[in-house]
Amino acid sequence: MKTSTTFSMLFWLKQSKAKNGEAPLYARLTVNGKRAEISLKRKIKITNWNTTKNRVRGTNQEARTINKYLNQVQKGIVQAKNELTLENKCITSQAIKSRYLKEDDQNHTLNDIIKYHNEDMVNKLKWGTQKNYFTTQKYISKFMKKCFNTRDMYLKQLDYNFILKFEKFLREYQPLDHQKKMGNNSVMKHIERFRKMITFSFKLEWIKRDPFINFKAKFEKVERGYLTEMELKKIEEKQFSIPRLQLVKDLFIFSCYIGLSYIDVINLIEDNINFGIDGELWIIKKREKTNKLLRIPILPKAKILIDKYKNHPKSEIKRLLKRNC
Repeated sequence: MKTSTTFSMLFWLKQSKAKNGEAPLYARLTVNGKRAEISLKRKIKITNWNTTKNRVRGTNQEARTINKYLNQVQKGIVQAKNELTLENKCITSQAIKSRYLKEDDQNHTLNDIIKYHNEDMVNKLKWGTQKNYFTTQKYISKFMKKCFNTRDMYLKQLDYNFILKFEKFLREYQPLDHQKKMGNNSVMKHIERFRKMITFSFKLEWIKRDPFINFKAKFEKVERGYLTEMELKKIEEKQFSIPRLQLVKDLFIFSCYIGLSYIDVINLIEDNINFGIDGELWIIKKREKTNKLLRIPILPKAKILIDKYKNHPKSEIKRLLKRNC
């Protein structure tokens, strides 16, 4: 957690609540310009208060007792701030107040739900899907750092405006390794994953209200392109002098003839290839993403590629079919 850039504390009399010449004592915490007040449950005569020293005037027993109490409060508030810093929690005036008053035991943060969600999805989601969540979480972290100057926030601080600001941040973000900003659907996918994590925290009863209740994701319909027979033929005829590029090309051609995704293709093993009731070779395996059983006939051109890489000399490289050599 990034330590707050500004922090100050002072004791003061709330004279708006003065009665019979006495006013209640308060502690005011200010972090990055935002305040929180703590009632100290003490009243003193307004004339006895030293506004310069933030202490009671005099050396009588009452003054010494109250001033000693104020010293203890000051020490406790500083300790609360230091604890939050060491625990990598968000440093806000309200957070320090809650910690000092021992009211923050159930105040979960965004990083808490991210950590919980990551641990929960290990054996439930495929690695490719997990990586997508890690990317979304990276953007959440960048967003909090840029817009709130913090690396974490309490879940109860999230509201509809937070979501709108996050959406705006994603649309305007310029990745260093890309020439273009995110398209609408990419932005919506990050929002969708973020929403699933927040919904998860709502089901865990970590928050009392869902900040996404009034938000509606808007995806744009995209017509997927496809290769013509002539275009596929041109790719097949293209030869590369670099073995790695030739392998990538063959992998793509193989995918075209069997209709499997990249991840399904590279995870094929010899046991996935069997003879069907028609006496021909078939691929029989479960899809990585859906776990649905597939039965796909191996067309002649796909069979040529299987035979091409059947006895590949190196097992370390990405081969068309994975098998132990």
